[in-house]
Amino acid sequence: MCGNAMSSHIDPVTVSATGKHTATVIFLHGLGDTGHGWSYALSEIKQPHIKYICPTAPKMPVTLNEGYEMTSWFDLFTLNVASRDDEDEAGIKKAAALVQGMVEEEVKGGIPADRIVLGGFSQGGALALYAAFTLDKQLAGMVALSSWLPLHESFPAAMMVNNQAPILQCHGDADPVVPYKFGQMTRSVLAKYCNNYTFKTYPGMMHSSSATEMQDVKEFLDKVLPPV
Repeated sequence: MCGNAMSSHIDPVTVSATGKHTATVIFLHGLGDTGHGWSYALSEIKQPHIKYICPTAPKMPVTLNEGYEMTSWFDLFTLNVASRDDEDEAGIKKAAALVQGMVEEEVKGGIPADRIVLGGFSQGGALALYAAFTLDKQLAGMVALSSWLPLHESFPAAMMVNNQAPILQCHGDADPVVPYKFGQMTRSVLAKYCNNYTFKTYPGMMHSSSATEMQDVKEFLDKVLPPV
């Protein structure tokens, strides 16, 4: 199922650099969404030297939603993930390979890996973290919004080089979909193994973003992807 779906992924929405393109942000949406909404959000904080790529996940049946077909990076069995037995390990790894292929395309196009940020919201943020940590190239950084670290039991052994990269993780403390405790659990794992890690809490924010959070994302991107 996952292999066929991944081969038919939709072309990403791209917000092109308006100046000389020297950096790229690849940002992954959450379950059931598309790249369009996040391309708009990122265009609100864009910098002229950065290209923003917002791919749309393929449609697949999602076990969590009683097999209903929707855009999803991988299958979700439950939102109470306690172990790898509760996760679509094969699907996560195939999706990560897809994202890592996008990084490779940017590198082939002349943008060094250390001028690329991987980020995402919810399921997309989970995939961004996993793809970044299992990539063999040093990235500029990672952004995970309202998210978690999938296959967390495989770390730190599965980490390649990006435990050194700056990470911004953000979570609302009133999130009813990906509970705040999931963000805290991920923080407890990443803070042990990552040397440049920031966790931000947004009081009262549910499973969404906010102007304050997006300003924090902008400041992070400005810091890790400055003009050259």
